[in-house]
Amino acid sequence: MKKITILLLALACITHTYAQERELVQRTFKSTRVINTHSVETLQKNKLDIRIGHRFGDLVGDAGGWATFYGLENASDVLIGFQYGVLDRLTVGLTRTKGAGPHRALINAQIKYRALWQNDKMPVSVTLLAGTGISTMQASENPEALNRFEKAAHRFSYVYQVHIARKFSDRFSLQITPSYIHRNITQFDVDNDLFSIGAAARVQLSKVYALLVDVTAPFSEQHSNGDFTLPIGVGLEIDTGGHIFQINLTNARGMAETDYIPYTTSLWGEGQFRLGFTISRLFNL
Repeated sequence: MKKITILLLALACITHTYAQERELVQRTFKSTRVINTHSVETLQKNKLDIRIGHRFGDLVGDAGGWATFYGLENASDVLIGFQYGVLDRLTVGLTRTKGAGPHRALINAQIKYRALWQNDKMPVSVTLLAGTGISTMQASENPEALNRFEKAAHRFSYVYQVHIARKFSDRFSLQITPSYIHRNITQFDVDNDLFSIGAAARVQLSKVYALLVDVTAPFSEQHSNGDFTLPIGVGLEIDTGGHIFQINLTNARGMAETDYIPYTTSLWGEGQFRLGFTISRLFNL
């Protein structure tokens, strides 16, 4: 995994060395995340993004409704963390999430590099992402459990993504995201490697409001058999000038890529979707 990370960074640096800076297209998305997925965006140099996210319980269905005040009394996942712009093209981040899959109490680290930037000669922006998730939960005594952690390496999962996006107009942006996830431990009949393809879109409704949609389709036998489902999210983005506030609905319980992509089981059709929100605040350092 380390070799892949180094290779991605080397490729990004070479691309940057030979890139001709033109009039760059700004704010393809207004945040470094869409709903579930990361966006193509990187932070400006010396910008610090403090981010807080929350996912509640099922809105309706058997586990929702009035009994849980439509999920507001339950927390599926909680995220708190930061991202920092080392360069305009290079962003690093660190978050802590509660976690919703078999591994909980996750520390998530990411590095993003914008290898290509849309301009009058370049039709798309391309950002490379490498990340890892580390479970800090207490090891189980059950030898059958995925969180028994017989080895320290079993606590680690890795994600690699390529975000390809185009801002077609001031009102519409589209992104495609192929992903590769490696989990150091899985069930005995489940492959450690998981590939997926994601799509995200942003529609500007007014100067302040925008509509967001994203979906991720993993390629695995378990997803083909219906054991797991596609994470789908829809959201409303509100730009207050100082904050980016987002309220969303999604069937994904987890918020980290190594959590929600492999382990989403909730069904929209059975009311197993939940309300969530994210607050992002930028600071100059």
